[in-house]
Amino acid sequence: MRHREVGELMTREVVTVPGNATFKDVVRTLTEHQVSAVAVVDSAGHPLGVVSERDLLPKTAGQGDFLRSLPAPEALEREKAEGTRAEELMSAPAVCAGPDWTAAEAARLMEAQGVKRLLVVDAADKLVGIVSRRDLLKIFLRDDDTIRHEISADVLGDTLHQDPGAITVEVADGRVELHGSVQFKSLIPVIERLCRTVDGVIEVTQHLGYAVDDGVPVH
Repeated sequence: MRHREVGELMTREVVTVPGNATFKDVVRTLTEHQVSAVAVVDSAGHPLGVVSERDLLPKTAGQGDFLRSLPAPEALEREKAEGTRAEELMSAPAVCAGPDWTAAEAARLMEAQGVKRLLVVDAADKLVGIVSRRDLLKIFLRDDDTIRHEISADVLGDTLHQDPGAITVEVADGRVELHGSVQFKSLIPVIERLCRTVDGVIEVTQHLGYAVDDGVPVH
């Protein structure tokens, strides 16, 4: 069973700035390219961090006398508000993934790190792309026929060696329904779990019978 990799989903044209880019340069780059974040790279193309619109907001928030009554910002926020170059404004270190990572692996790292995007680097740690939450969600745009074929051929056939006529697979808008029967009851949760791992599957409902309850001890 093949999972879609980050290299297939990522954006290859990454908007970057050098570490010495000024605050205005960063804002100008964001505006011109209509992106919400830029990668900060060194002269060899290695990622140092990311500057997002959120990283720039402390500068705006620090302006205006009417804000003097608000609570004092945290130390990190003060540093960003005082920063004038990309290397002072960026969130670092850069959170990166490899192009051969699966969408699930990338999603788990985003969730763990609380980030909206990952920089993608090759074996030499050079920037080759960027993948966002929206990019990862593209796997749910796979058509139902493709999902149905993958479950029938790869999961049930190649992986579990099930009789192709014993289980009927129906897919509608990424929701999978399984009908039919298997030899052993213990196989049912395995089938259900593997179907859930297929890219694009939103939900799995099974209506499977069994010939032998192999969970019942024999006396």
